Amino acid sequence: MNKDQKRENEKKTVNEMIAMYCHGNHHTRKHELCPECEKLRDYAFGRIDSCPFMETKTFCSVCKVHCYEPRMREKIRTVMRYSGPRMIYVHPIMAVHHLTETVRQKRAQKKS
Repeated sequence: MNKDQKRENEKKTVNEMIAMYCHGNHHTRKHELCPECEKLRDYAFGRIDSCPFMETKTFCSVCKVHCYEPRMREKIRTVMRYSGPRMIYVHPIMAVHHLTETVRQKRAQKKS
């Protein structure tokens, strides 16, 4: 998988998780975002687009260099804590892929 594909996959995952969070907490229609969640998504996409480590990492959640400003990092963590466990029911293939790649990345980091 090339760098651009990895960026698009990361964006797809982040978008799905933010949409799920927004629907569950801000009562928007499925796959629609309120202005606050739209701002978070756009911020996350900007971070993904400018990431210099995309070739060597699997997902932002396992990256050792946290490029999110602290306030936005806390917001994205809140989204991930809410959406992560729910992904298995909504997007099981995406959730299993994310989980296996995260475990693989953590093992590789321990070996190096």
